[in-house]
Amino acid sequence: MAITSVLATGGLGFIGSNFIRLLLSETGYNIINIDNLSYGSNLKNLDDLKDVPKYRFVKGDISDPDLMVRLVNESDAVVNFAAETHVDRSISDPLPFHRTNVGGVLTILEAIRKADRDVRLVQIGTDESYGDITHGSFAESDRLSPSSPYAASKASADLYVMAYRRTYGLNACITRCTNNYGPYQFPEKLIPKTIIRAKMGLKVPIYGTGKNVRDWIYVLDHCEGIKAVLEKGKPGEIYNISSGNELNNLTVVKMILRLLKLPESFIEFVDDRPGHDLRYSLDSRKIREELGWSPTNTFEKGISETVSWYLSNDKWWKPLSNEKTLHPAPWKLKW
Repeated sequence: MAITSVLATGGLGFIGSNFIRLLLSETGYNIINIDNLSYGSNLKNLDDLKDVPKYRFVKGDISDPDLMVRLVNESDAVVNFAAETHVDRSISDPLPFHRTNVGGVLTILEAIRKADRDVRLVQIGTDESYGDITHGSFAESDRLSPSSPYAASKASADLYVMAYRRTYGLNACITRCTNNYGPYQFPEKLIPKTIIRAKMGLKVPIYGTGKNVRDWIYVLDHCEGIKAVLEKGKPGEIYNISSGNELNNLTVVKMILRLLKLPESFIEFVDDRPGHDLRYSLDSRKIREELGWSPTNTFEKGISETVSWYLSNDKWWKPLSNEKTLHPAPWKLKW
């Protein structure tokens, strides 16, 4: 299908804002960005684009049926980034995750189902929907076994997308990606929290033993994968996106401290998070072989650029960094 207009939901968040920048730099698409400006969103992420003719921002919520119907009918494709994403917050208060990650997705699906045109959907999922895996890697056909309320809400959304594909014939794909890092990531996540706390002279908390393994992907590599699925993905298919950079949390923190020229004595081990998955790993041969995507950034290159970005952009992260977002054990707080 020909795409001229893309509706990006949650486009003022970390991955969404990087994706919009990518599309505007590499394509001629018109971009509509709807975001409700919740805690993970930031107008500053795309403030420099406000006068770009092909970009339009709409303040609104994906759970608003009338608004979504109107915006969907202006679009050839929807890429849904909008989500509550922090596992620790979901442990403290699961209900907002269900409202946005399940209810919001249903609203989008209904708007597409009722649209007067063929509208493509790319639902941004997560590797956490599979749960953890000790050996090997998850394929797209493997069963979902989420461990946290966040992961359960994302898995539920994926199931609704596939059900709407089968029942109503929606032109929909799902991506599931590993842990992202890079510019504009909210300070509560591991990598920005490590950089910011260390920069402020604070101890860097590590859950449990720090041996939990994640496959880290630079956000722009992920965005290129989403673009490939948007333009070439087969309707009804799921695409895993991974880089092959499997590292445990302790190793990641030590690398950041070395880049900051700080000693490992900054590390402080804290209580482990409830239900903390040991290892995530995805097999991404499908997107590599069928759509021709592959990552271009090594972890060493990406983490160096990420540390440099945070050190140069303290005006961006300082207003977002407070006792709660930088807390050593955020699942223990009331949100």
